[in-house]
Amino acid sequence: MRHYGDITVGETEEYGAYEVTKDEIIEFGRKYDPQPFHTDEEAARNSYFGELVASGWHTASICMRLSVEMKQREGHEPENNLAGAGVDELRWHEPVKPGDVLRIRREVVDKRPVESETAGGYIDARIEGINQNDDVVISYVGKSLHGKR
Repeated sequence: MRHYGDITVGETEEYGAYEVTKDEIIEFGRKYDPQPFHTDEEAARNSYFGELVASGWHTASICMRLSVEMKQREGHEPENNLAGAGVDELRWHEPVKPGDVLRIRREVVDKRPVESETAGGYIDARIEGINQNDDVVISYVGKSLHGKR
């Protein structure tokens, strides 16, 4: 298990190959972001995007899934992540479309210790969601509290 003290600023990893489907774009859109360009192919063709696109919140959710999977995959030492502490600098750069395959790049950009019996400190990591064309589609700084040994 990797603890706060084991994580260094500058660490970078890439992981993932998540294919986004038309059906899940529509399902997520209907449930959480019911704008026509997320829920209706015909209406989407007449929108700014010209086609069906995923909600930015859907894209963020996929990146969260990939982040968790990255930390749990075989051969990767899991981190002692106690809790999420927020997100800063959230930006959607490019629309995500059906058939896009997303991966994430994570770089640790800051660490701050805390005085606690169990927590070592906060880790800030820049997350970029990248599609199959190497376009950054989303970026943000995820903040999390990590345990100590």
